[in-house]
Amino acid sequence: MADNDVRSKQGGARVRLPPPLVFVAAIVAGWLIPDLRLHGSHAARIAIGALLIAGGLSIGIGAIRLFRKTGQDAKPWTPSPELLLEGPYRFSRNPMYVGMTLFTLAAAALSGHGWIAVLAPFALAVVHYTAVLPEERYLTAKFGESYVLYKTRVRRYL
Repeated sequence: MADNDVRSKQGGARVRLPPPLVFVAAIVAGWLIPDLRLHGSHAARIAIGALLIAGGLSIGIGAIRLFRKTGQDAKPWTPSPELLLEGPYRFSRNPMYVGMTLFTLAAAALSGHGWIAVLAPFALAVVHYTAVLPEERYLTAKFGESYVLYKTRVRRYL
């Protein structure tokens, strides 16, 4: 695969959409689509939402801290000088996207807007094709066997 097929203008992965924007779009669209309300105890929805936010933030912030600790930029279209294999990356190759998905589901639970929950997996699917697969091609081209071996040990999401 040619180098220009996998690299962005900035030198990182050729990501077509900023992943956070995809999840924000799902939350906004789910909020605006009527007639699918989540029912049940308000207290239960708040508790579920709080747990999802806590999980999403702990995974996502752990990944961002690791990027900062190693001096890397978390934006996928910027170059990756080294593979991150510790912290949340021991369990997921994409902890930030897992965190964003959990945060989107938390928005559904807290707001009671069911369409947000329905759209969360679709947002992850869009990110999968527009960011995750291009990132994997980039990392394979850049790190070769090291990244291929990592992919055999750690799941893509969970």
